[in-house]
Amino acid sequence: MSHLNHLDLTRDALSSSTLNQALKILGDRWTTQVILGAFLGIQKFDDWQSNLQIPRHTLAQRLKLLTHLNILQTRLYQDKPVRSSYHLTQKGLGLYDCVLMIWSWEQRWGKDSLNIPKQLHHQNCGQQLKPQLVCTACQQPSHIRDLHFELHPNRQLMPTVTEQYRTTRISVADTPGQQLGLRVDRWSLLIIASVMLGCHYFDQMSHALGIGTRVLSNRLAQMIERVFLICEVDLNDTRRRFYKLTPKSRDLLGYMVCLSTWASRHHLHQFSSIQPKHTACGHAFVPRVICNTCCEPLQAWRVQYREHELSAS
Repeated sequence: MSHLNHLDLTRDALSSSTLNQALKILGDRWTTQVILGAFLGIQKFDDWQSNLQIPRHTLAQRLKLLTHLNILQTRLYQDKPVRSSYHLTQKGLGLYDCVLMIWSWEQRWGKDSLNIPKQLHHQNCGQQLKPQLVCTACQQPSHIRDLHFELHPNRQLMPTVTEQYRTTRISVADTPGQQLGLRVDRWSLLIIASVMLGCHYFDQMSHALGIGTRVLSNRLAQMIERVFLICEVDLNDTRRRFYKLTPKSRDLLGYMVCLSTWASRHHLHQFSSIQPKHTACGHAFVPRVICNTCCEPLQAWRVQYREHELSAS
């Protein structure tokens, strides 16, 4: 396969991936934070607003979106005036592995000021837990170095021409105030995914992602500053720059594969165009998040933080 054909394959695989489709609907920080809040037991509009310091109009939009997607459902709790609470559906509960991977990443790389639990407790074994990503087939802990990726573009998920060349406005600064959850947006994750798939040069990323050069240049500079990427001079051509992942960005693998799997199973009911294989056992890599002590899969209603239970009650 020629170099250009490989880039075209990577472009088509990224654009038609279930990861990309999931990030289109859940990839902004506010939506992620609302989902995290639901797993932390927040159910009422005013509680989300006060905990997240999110503008009321923005919060209303996110709750409407998540209800429309059947990730949240409403329950009437007051007649006069009419007020409803929001609760996770079965589809929403399917995001729990993603939430655990966010928690793990934040514990290692996040800020101490983030309003997330510092410890999780597993009721099944009675121990403090650290979520562990494993291969479903062999149950072995898995990291990015343990995987290789096969690309099979899904034509049913290919974007239209309008969608493919639509740009997304990128915010330079984090929203001030206390935040809850992953501070990495859709484009950051797609850039990281492109590097995982072998796009280490600016022109390769621009081609594979369909991002304008100015937008990509600004985003890469931000990601280098925040230590998501390392930029080095290419020893074979000093005019070119070579981009590599850092431990901080490699640790996002768990969130990315869990989100992609959720989208395949619960949202799109389509195969992903990016198919990881686990080199140790040779099977397709299907992620599972387990307790590091008892090795059982983790369920939201069996995990506690501090004195409260993570549930969709």
